Amino acid sequence: MFQVRKSAAPALLASALLTALASLAQPMEAAKIPPMREQGALQYSCGGIGLDESTAMRAVMSEYPLSLLFTDKDGEYLADISVEIKGAKDSYRFQAGGPVCLLRLPEGAYTLQATTRDGQTQSLQVHVDKGQHLLELRF
Repeated sequence: MFQVRKSAAPALLASALLTALASLAQPMEAAKIPPMREQGALQYSCGGIGLDESTAMRAVMSEYPLSLLFTDKDGEYLADISVEIKGAKDSYRFQAGGPVCLLRLPEGAYTLQATTRDGQTQSLQVHVDKGQHLLELRF
């Protein structure tokens, strides 16, 4: 008697294809912004590494009174920026691990200073109020 063996390859291929299609049919989980950090009255989140995180952070900028975007002169994102914020009562320092920072600060006037790894520094005055402020710092 002659017995025909059936290959498992077509079944495995079909199973893999069905799994891939099922994962596409499920809604993708939205990228999340990095966790908020606190330093006195300052709450901040810095990130934006990768397209998903950058898109997520830029989408919620309107929810924060102050947003920072660090780029070079060609518009390329920069990270690892030292940030110092000085107000009338308090001052804050943190390292921006990504090109986008979302900040919550009490209303008031502040001096912001940002410094790149190679020592380029920018200082500017900002008044935080109920509106939204986006500052793009180009180095």
